[in-house]
Amino acid sequence: MENCCGLLTSKQEPVPLKSVEVELEVRDHVATVVSTLNYENKEDKPLEAVFVFPMPGDAAVCHFSATIGQTQIVAEVKEKQKAREEYDDALSSGQQAFLLEESDQSPDIFSLSVGSLPPGESASIRLEYVTELAVQADEGLRFVLPAVLNPRYHPQGSEGVQVTSVPASLVPYSLSFSARVSSPRPVSKVESNCPMDPLKYLNTEQSQATVKLAAGHKFDKDVELLIYYKDAHQPTAVVEAGQTSAKPGTLMGDPLVMLSLYPEFPQAVMSSLASCGEFVFLLDRSGSMGVPMNNNEGSQTRIGSARDTLLLLLKSIPMGCYFNIYSFGSSYEHIFPKSVEYSEKTMEEALKKVEGMEDDLGGTEILEALKHIYSQACIPNQPRQLFVFTDGEVGNTKEVINLVKKNSASHRCFSFGIGEGASSALINGLAKEGGGHAQFITGIDRMQPKVMQSLRFALQPAVVDISVKWDLPKGVSVSVLSPPITTLFQGQRSLIYAQLTGQSPKAAEGSVTVKYSLAGHPSQNKLHFNLKPAEDSGLTVHRLAARTLIRSLEMVEDEEVVEGGEPDEGVKKKKVVELSVQSGVSSAFTAFIAVNKGSGETIQGPLVRRNVPTPMPMMAMCGGGASGGRMMGRPIPRMVSCSMPMRRTVMEASPSAQMVNVGGMKSCSMPKRRTVMEASPSAQMVNVGEAQSCKSMESCGRRNCSMSKKSKGMVSCSMPMRRTVMEASPSAQMVNVGVIEAQSCKSMESCGRRKNCSMSKKSKGMKTLLTAMRRTVSSCVRRPTSKGVVQRESLNCSLDIEPQQPPRDPLLQLVSLQKASGCWELDPALAAAVGKTSEEVENTKPASENKEVWATILALIWLHGFKMDAQKEWELLAMKAVSWLRAPNAPCVAECVEAGNTLLGCKVQKDALGI
Repeated sequence: MENCCGLLTSKQEPVPLKSVEVELEVRDHVATVVSTLNYENKEDKPLEAVFVFPMPGDAAVCHFSATIGQTQIVAEVKEKQKAREEYDDALSSGQQAFLLEESDQSPDIFSLSVGSLPPGESASIRLEYVTELAVQADEGLRFVLPAVLNPRYHPQGSEGVQVTSVPASLVPYSLSFSARVSSPRPVSKVESNCPMDPLKYLNTEQSQATVKLAAGHKFDKDVELLIYYKDAHQPTAVVEAGQTSAKPGTLMGDPLVMLSLYPEFPQAVMSSLASCGEFVFLLDRSGSMGVPMNNNEGSQTRIGSARDTLLLLLKSIPMGCYFNIYSFGSSYEHIFPKSVEYSEKTMEEALKKVEGMEDDLGGTEILEALKHIYSQACIPNQPRQLFVFTDGEVGNTKEVINLVKKNSASHRCFSFGIGEGASSALINGLAKEGGGHAQFITGIDRMQPKVMQSLRFALQPAVVDISVKWDLPKGVSVSVLSPPITTLFQGQRSLIYAQLTGQSPKAAEGSVTVKYSLAGHPSQNKLHFNLKPAEDSGLTVHRLAARTLIRSLEMVEDEEVVEGGEPDEGVKKKKVVELSVQSGVSSAFTAFIAVNKGSGETIQGPLVRRNVPTPMPMMAMCGGGASGGRMMGRPIPRMVSCSMPMRRTVMEASPSAQMVNVGGMKSCSMPKRRTVMEASPSAQMVNVGEAQSCKSMESCGRRNCSMSKKSKGMVSCSMPMRRTVMEASPSAQMVNVGVIEAQSCKSMESCGRRKNCSMSKKSKGMKTLLTAMRRTVSSCVRRPTSKGVVQRESLNCSLDIEPQQPPRDPLLQLVSLQKASGCWELDPALAAAVGKTSEEVENTKPASENKEVWATILALIWLHGFKMDAQKEWELLAMKAVSWLRAPNAPCVAECVEAGNTLLGCKVQKDALGI
């Protein structure tokens, strides 16, 4: 009998990983992370524990060791296949071994194997990595400890990493997290999306501080820190001495310099936004985009937030531009065959299509959509700007990024990672190789302000003719290790790593000058730095520089690595392996391997494998992101929508049973043998909302039935069942009332499972219903009577029916009324949006002004008077409105502003409006 004491997986298998301890040290904008994973084998047989977990995509993993009892074994970096063979050989001979390797498909997934852990024995695994912290729009530095590993979609036929995931609430190990922050400048504050203990300052200058995660982390989100310094983001240079044991003239033996540049552009240039460009928006419509943005009650879905964001984008781009909108899942779609000129007609046509976009395109195959976009010829004098919105759940990350890199000369790519667990390797890689900017939207973040910041970047004049010039003392030469700088953005950091060779006199100084041209204006930024190495910096800069070189080599094609002669397929790999082994930093072609050869005792008995589960939020399990493809190499069904333990199924034995799809039943992933409405020749499926109807299903080919929704109706039902929904009912009906996405059951006498019913839904304003509900809510179905009047019938199922659409956000309501030219029209909708009646708005209009001018000024006053907290979301469309007013359209602006303030109860000055 298996020993089941201690922590268990969802399959009742013991989990040898007991706890994870993370220590973070932040120095200015560089983070060093030390993770300790504590294992214990409480079974009566030796174990191999395999843990697949997420890492920051740009992290340099530089240390891996294992401690068993009093013995510490430090791992070495070796070629990946050799490391795997050494690991397997050690297990075969009864030795303990430890293997840490990066996924072949994506650099933000690692696999840790702990082999031959004897019964009753414990082991502590220590891994260390360094990473640069990204600068946010509000000048905060963002650190993320990935705690959530979402399923990654792999196209059919592709390989992936095996991963075991469980709901976040069932993760069977604990997490502790502490951080120490230090900087030459005072630390003003540290914020987090997770409960943290209060910030503690360690000195009077407040330049050093500590903070730690409050107890009881639920693993339902990544741990995110935002660090703010006073007088942040000054250009800096750090010189780091080489490793004493390394040979001079090598990467690790010579001093390195890390330059952090923050270009400041002239305000006059920055205030002039481009009036041309081709804007291509690429939206993820895979199943996982249907989950809520966060765990708060009533949280908007990812796809819903993306729709609202597209509304703002389409209202904000200038007249004279071109645009198109693509969406992708298992296939891709586009609104126009090719990009069209932005006008009132094309904008309205696009907005109508956007309103109908749902998370209904299956998997996450972004590659084919990108190929089609790049196959379209660029429009002369209209620089292409690509905006990619995705939750980043793809498995072929490197292939996607390589495609963007190959086409980088023809466009700029701005990427947005939506939700917890979005692949940082994908999102950052798209922006880096595409010369754009990356943003992540997690927790309670609003998508709109971050996207609008990127639109402002896209509308700013492109920085061209970028060059870097070094001025160093005689006898000192420099080799730049970073790829050439191709893009610069206001307030965003650019990093340069360089190797310094030769001897310099004491107290010598050097300088670097970055020259560029912006809107025809030549500019330059110069930074002086001391060549004396900083004290106590360890080898952080060397490891980050090695990581930069390794990633650059991994991204190039083999023939690009060869200097003369015929391409050799192994040249790139050989260079990467040499650099990885020399620097001790992991790569796609190497792995860390440690073998305990000291005890001399062989471990007896058969080895049992235990997969340590990673957390996956419950909302992700209900959303279904990877349908139709492979999740980490395994075929998977749509994600669970109804997780009741079933022997006989819902409404199975009831002759009068009815199944209701309230707003579009999402897929149910239980194995089916016979399918929906299978035994009923007269069975009907009725959608009272917007979905397809299905009648007379005799010839359906029922065993493979997968009714898919193109609007808000039925989606596929792929339940593993013994007997299926409505199976035995000749008069069974299925109704879609178009209100909420959930199952609702009439005549549930035979269900007998209400206490454990955990049917989930994803519509707005409704929270997910989880297992073991403690309260019972009544559910209703509205059915037409003979007179056509809708009546409500109470059902005995644990669901609520709420209004189909919650009230629209007042800001978005006003924005939706703006015309492509930038003006608003005076109509009842505009009056309602600013909180007035049509009569009030009409009667207070200055007699000498036309209606459009009056309506536009009212809208601007309302925005400035009531929505200044969301200014980043509407400032671009307001600028467009001001431009429209400045044309010969508004002779009596001052009078309108005064009247508008009186009507709306505001005190907005004319100058504040920009008119």
